[in-house]
Amino acid sequence: MIDHLLIVSGLEKVFLDERPAEYSGKFSMLRKDQLSFQVAFYMNTPGGDKAWRNVRVKVSSPLEKWLNVTQVKSVPSQYPVANTADGNFLRTAPGLYPDLLAPLPEEGVRMAPQCWNAVWIQLLSDETTPAGEFPVTVTVSAETTYGGQWEEHSVTVPVEVIGASLPEQKLIHTEWFYCDCIADYYHVTPWSEEHWKLVEGQIRTAAKYGVNMLLTPIFTPALDTAVGHERTTVQLVDVTRENGKYSFGFEKLERWVKLCLSCGIKYFEMAHLYTQWGAKHCPKIMAMDNGQYRRIFGWESDAVSPEYREFLAAFLPALTAELDRLGLSKDQVRFHVSDEPGADILEQYDACKKQIAEYLRGYPLMDALSDYSFFQQGVCEHPVVALNHVTPFLENNVEDLWVYYCVGQNYQVSNRFMCMPSARNRILGAQLYKYRVKGFLQWGFNFYNSQLSLRHIDPFAVTDADCGLPSGDPFLVYPGDNGEPWDSIRLRVFYDGLNDQRALELLESLTSREFVLELLEGGLSKELTFFEYPTEAAYLLNLRNRVNEEIRKRA
Repeated sequence: MIDHLLIVSGLEKVFLDERPAEYSGKFSMLRKDQLSFQVAFYMNTPGGDKAWRNVRVKVSSPLEKWLNVTQVKSVPSQYPVANTADGNFLRTAPGLYPDLLAPLPEEGVRMAPQCWNAVWIQLLSDETTPAGEFPVTVTVSAETTYGGQWEEHSVTVPVEVIGASLPEQKLIHTEWFYCDCIADYYHVTPWSEEHWKLVEGQIRTAAKYGVNMLLTPIFTPALDTAVGHERTTVQLVDVTRENGKYSFGFEKLERWVKLCLSCGIKYFEMAHLYTQWGAKHCPKIMAMDNGQYRRIFGWESDAVSPEYREFLAAFLPALTAELDRLGLSKDQVRFHVSDEPGADILEQYDACKKQIAEYLRGYPLMDALSDYSFFQQGVCEHPVVALNHVTPFLENNVEDLWVYYCVGQNYQVSNRFMCMPSARNRILGAQLYKYRVKGFLQWGFNFYNSQLSLRHIDPFAVTDADCGLPSGDPFLVYPGDNGEPWDSIRLRVFYDGLNDQRALELLESLTSREFVLELLEGGLSKELTFFEYPTEAAYLLNLRNRVNEEIRKRA
């Protein structure tokens, strides 16, 4: 039988071996918003044939048009986290972690006996969603005998939809997108029609959840690649060299830009023009070279060589002319020099930047970094700052600040490893609001490789880049059946945080910044910062309900 049917918030993680915390609070949302909760239940099946029962889930509501139901599935993690010093983790041992949100077929699905299972209820409202309070009834049915009888259990949850819409997202948000990983996982030829279709599906999922800037592979991204190795070529620009002279074909780039715009992407960041962690070499660039298709630049090429300077002198003016022809403003495009430069390579980075600056006047040059001296000395005017190194940038009132996190941000600050509470993921939205952050970057939307891309992995079985990166760092979506992207809990919870930021901005427009900051921090013992924040889910759930109520009063 099914025991203990519980309503659980979207900020709980339902582990197979642990009863989750039941939620009895209010559910409210705005239009153009997302609301998530779970129904958890224990499958009490003593064994025998009954251990092989199917489970069906049905949701009925006047809001049915905007509802989506998925199964919460646990995935393996051999490497949950390295630094556990701050203690803000659910678990730190290798094991199974709830993360994957898989489709629920109408005919039912087998769920594990003698443990906790959950289904995820998502309500995505739009401008046509009616305002008011509506019941949402979730019915869980379990097959008690082969081909036979079913037992049903139901629970009804009231949901209030407030008749005010979230404003358009102001934050520029990029999750680095890897077209090569899509081709590798599905075993398709890069930029074949089948590949374009698969890429489109993942772009649409990214845009659906607040990604509005996309890494654009003018060349195969020189990211997370071991020295001397290379990733599958997904170069959008065709390069031809005849007798030392270059020409370029932009047909695939044009298709990419039009596809992204149609999916809701507004901004484009060009793939890095130099290699990661040092800017010493060139990215892999393939060309038809005097009739032979081959690599003309790569690890063997010096970043500041005359040959590469000659190439850039031909390529960058042609590229910017094409971007202009496609109708992209300079504000819609970002260029990168090299990812995560350290203080020890400041001179090298500056030399590389000077090679390209004259061709990219008016285009922002931005890079992820942690060293304030890069900004202070004017070497990088548009830094994307690691959360745990953000303090000097805030103290010096750096304008239009961008932030990021990745594997290194595992102490005190927000992040989204599978072993972390979902509240640690979602709190970032309130922090971004308070500090008026302009952009957020994370490196792994769909990285389905081992660390340093030494081999391809199955993300359903290997969630930690082959024990190289904590589970939850390398990817946000799973490559589902028939090319369909499957969401993760982390993807949806992060989007909740983005919507918290939008709701706070809406309330500020109706009241004042002081009013909203008091709502954020009024009951806290310390001010909200990137390092100090409430760690419990109740703070965020109550905050959002209070913000929604204040908006309702004024809507």
